[in-house]
Amino acid sequence: MSGGGTAERRYGGTTEAVQSVASPGKEPPTADDPLGPCVHCGFCLQACPTYLATGDEADSPRGRIVLMRALERGEMTSSDAALVQHLDACLGCRGCEPVCPSGVQYGRGLERARERLHAERGLPPLARAVLAVFRHDRLWRPLFTAARWLRATGLARALAGGGRLGFGMGMIAATAERRNGGTAEGSAASGAPASDASFRRSVVPPYRPPAVPPFRRSAVALFRGCVMDTLFAHVHQATRRTLEANGYRVVEVAGQTCCGALHEHAGDRESAAELARRNVAAFAGAADYVVVNSAGCGAQLKDYGHLLGDEDAEALAARVKDVSELLAAAGPRPGAALELDVAYDAPCHLQHAQRIQDEPLALLRAIPGLRLRVLPGSDRCCGSAGIYAVLEPEMARAVLGAKIETFAEADPRPAVVATGNPGCLMQIGAGLMAAGLPIGVAHPVELLDWSYEKAGMYSGEG
Repeated sequence: MSGGGTAERRYGGTTEAVQSVASPGKEPPTADDPLGPCVHCGFCLQACPTYLATGDEADSPRGRIVLMRALERGEMTSSDAALVQHLDACLGCRGCEPVCPSGVQYGRGLERARERLHAERGLPPLARAVLAVFRHDRLWRPLFTAARWLRATGLARALAGGGRLGFGMGMIAATAERRNGGTAEGSAASGAPASDASFRRSVVPPYRPPAVPPFRRSAVALFRGCVMDTLFAHVHQATRRTLEANGYRVVEVAGQTCCGALHEHAGDRESAAELARRNVAAFAGAADYVVVNSAGCGAQLKDYGHLLGDEDAEALAARVKDVSELLAAAGPRPGAALELDVAYDAPCHLQHAQRIQDEPLALLRAIPGLRLRVLPGSDRCCGSAGIYAVLEPEMARAVLGAKIETFAEADPRPAVVATGNPGCLMQIGAGLMAAGLPIGVAHPVELLDWSYEKAGMYSGEG
């Protein structure tokens, strides 16, 4: 394989340059080569959302491995626009890793390739601008605060639709706190999501934290992040309440910041490491565990040891737990019944990167009355992938389309799609609005929180 645009993308076809990937590379794999075990068997193809969207071998994991190996060997260069195009088009969802019989660490290989591309050619202007915002609290906090104000006006929901502007407005609207998602408890017959106010008046008593938890567990520090701390503050509140109801003591930690996942995924390892060091210092000795309710942030925090390579980072990574892990370990306690049809959709960086599959389901199954289903394709990426939906909107929407179609065709149709990552909540929520589907989105911990509130567990009645 040589440079000069040989990996030209052909939507709906197969790129000739990587069509012959059935034969391994010229050089034997080395022990430190994460892509070395690949034998080009093709098991990864049906697990790759971009390959399913385009049918292009260069948009598949094994096709991209050919390109990454060619980059490493100097057979292609970082100036090859087509190579960059196909590697940029990868969602980084790592859905290929669990199905690989050879144990290829595709994520590590992609990380190396993107670091090299970043070092040799930098980032596109839009990506550079977005990542610059996430490096500094003084930039992202007012930006997301303004988005929250826009959401509060109702304008974002009114403008939500299928075009690029409409989809962006839908993403902002999807961050709003909702109660019940659409049927049963206080919602309209049409299935439109019930308002927070009407739900609270009908079934939710005022929240008063229990003076003494029913039993004592570990102390946990809440990782606030950036998007979660601004647009999804209600998920943080639900996280705190449900953990406290199950005996955990939740503490706040000052000095923390963005996890750096977006930067590392883009190949900007230096910025990712800078943010990681700030978080390692902030959480040093803070609590027994660090609880995270964002799958992408959790995967990044758990990888700090690899990113920074020091003992303090390893120590923090070992204490990081997704909220579903802690709640599943506690039972969790059952609350009141929620008569809802709920579809669970697994965030890529929870199921594939962290390999957490059972705990979110255990959390949801602990809610009496909840009719839980895992629909086909629930383990595939929604197309959000950090800032991917901003940089590659066409592919992101193509990947999302199959998922939205599955929700539309489900019988009975779910009232709520539950997923544990902010990007997924925004992407799926916007897609549902664009399709005109009266289906809400919520974090799994929110559903447990609704159940606890309805049971009076926060007012001292439960």
